Amino acid sequence: MTRELLIFRHGKSDRSVKSDNYHRPLKDRGKRDAQRVGVWLAQQGLVPDQVISSPAERALVSAEKTCKAMGLYAGKISSDKRIYTADLNTLLDVLGECPDSSRRVMLAGHNPGLEDLLIYLADGKLPLADNGKLLPTAAIARLIMPEQWAGLSEGCASLIALMRPDQLPEKFPFPDHTGRVLRDRPAYYYTQSSVIPYRMRNGKPEILVILSSQKKHFVVPKGIKDPGLSPQDSAAKEAREEAGVEGRVMDPALGCYRYEKWGSVCTVDVYAMEVTAVVPEHEWQESHRGREWVSPKEATKRLKQKALVPMVRALAEKLRAG
Repeated sequence: MTRELLIFRHGKSDRSVKSDNYHRPLKDRGKRDAQRVGVWLAQQGLVPDQVISSPAERALVSAEKTCKAMGLYAGKISSDKRIYTADLNTLLDVLGECPDSSRRVMLAGHNPGLEDLLIYLADGKLPLADNGKLLPTAAIARLIMPEQWAGLSEGCASLIALMRPDQLPEKFPFPDHTGRVLRDRPAYYYTQSSVIPYRMRNGKPEILVILSSQKKHFVVPKGIKDPGLSPQDSAAKEAREEAGVEGRVMDPALGCYRYEKWGSVCTVDVYAMEVTAVVPEHEWQESHRGREWVSPKEATKRLKQKALVPMVRALAEKLRAG
């Protein structure tokens, strides 16, 4: 197998958000475009074995969205602060440090550095978009590269494809990148996991409930199952982010339920989690939600998702029985 380089520019950022350039977030369009690129890479059999990204929010989130959409664990992305403001020579240095075992590398970053890199490496004329841009947001270039990446010379690579998001379908295949059913979000969005966090206090079980992100009703931690993580590990990740707690997620699941979202049906596996540590307020990622320990009976009254009620009751009975 020859070595390949995927040069990926971040998705469209949201300039309406008051933020410095480094922390500027993606627009929803930018997220969807990055995911469409990920699906395309999976469909073409172009999943990279190394992903390097600028740590700036719009670049790193773009890389994460792309990786998840192609079924790659986003936790394997390595960030390199040099890429954020990199010129051509700096990007060549970054590539030169990639091990020979990395046969296909995706580099996620910013213009003008990425465009300069593409122009330098590619042998031959490069196709421009209708707006005259070479690498608009969320565009990805695929190049066949030499074996040795230290001291890459001008024109040493061949451009095989330059894909821009406006060339890709709006909707996403389901149940995976080979599916013919189309949905509003990537396939992995519709498989989710949740935990019911609990503790024993004076011999009695208590359930931790949190407010929804909009503070409209009470919920328990729930989220999309991250590709590359087990349902339990993914649910534990949500518990730390949303509720600020850590613990042991039990197997098997207490049950599952379904609900409608994004134009289709999401399936949620629900697990019990024994809380062993509470994250300090300043380390809790979504501390705006608030959290409260309540009795199982009170939890069944407060939780919006009524499919959780029999699971809370079953868990409480099991805990009382020891």
